Amino acid sequence: MTSAPTTLEPHPWNAGYEWQDHDGPFTTVTDDQARQFDERGYFIIEDAFTPDQMARLDEEIAPGESRVRDFLQQMPEGRLSVAGVDTQTVAPHLVVHSEYLHDFCAHPLLVGLCRDLIGPDVRLYWEQAVYKQPHSAEPVLWHQDNGYTYVEPQAYLTCWIAINDATLENGCVRVYPGVHRHGTLRHRNTPIGFECYGDESQAVLAPVRAGSIVVFSSLTPHHTGRNTTDEVRKAYIVQYAPTGAEALEGDPEAGPSTGRHSMDDPARQYLVLREGEPVLGETAEAKSLGT
Repeated sequence: MTSAPTTLEPHPWNAGYEWQDHDGPFTTVTDDQARQFDERGYFIIEDAFTPDQMARLDEEIAPGESRVRDFLQQMPEGRLSVAGVDTQTVAPHLVVHSEYLHDFCAHPLLVGLCRDLIGPDVRLYWEQAVYKQPHSAEPVLWHQDNGYTYVEPQAYLTCWIAINDATLENGCVRVYPGVHRHGTLRHRNTPIGFECYGDESQAVLAPVRAGSIVVFSSLTPHHTGRNTTDEVRKAYIVQYAPTGAEALEGDPEAGPSTGRHSMDDPARQYLVLREGEPVLGETAEAKSLGT
């Protein structure tokens, strides 16, 4: 295991990255939100979804979260990287098992964010529920989402949806603003997940009410603290990437990438936008989610 990064050192595969500002016209974000996204790497949409929608989301997530909990209980010390029964459960690929979640990820608001901040052709890249356990043993370390799996283009979109209130006490998101413009940073792999350099003195807290979204770039360093409360902190994290994006393979510390693969699994990385038009947003189930 390498030592913790102490500077904003670029990832070995990140050569000459340049952030591209967004100049509209916008259909969903405001000019101020787009400016904040470009300058600081994140913005917040409060009360994007209703309490009923969040209750249904929690209900649909429950079977997958239970499977993950059962799996972790079989692991040594009940942990696997960033996940642990005493830390947080991480339940990915839930859209494969739930039609509601499949269509939720094509909600008109989320698709509108994709259109404004990614482009006209977009796929769901990844989604997972992260349930931070009461009095959790470990934080989530400073990292960029693109530090876990190196994707090109490097900048994709993360929508961090609070199923219940996310507070300082239960582990809300903290972001390191402005650093996204450097591209992907060097990360190290630790027993509790990947870690990049983060300056806690520059951290900006992003507490949000249930149903709100913290919108940030895959290049925005962020972390969450321990949940010090008696209740589970629940979040659903949905990520989108431009059509044609590829994940690089190999060990970045050993040299150049040894290969790449397309992110186009039709079961879980399906199109949500084609030539600027929603692909799933007009289904009856998507309409029932609310527009």
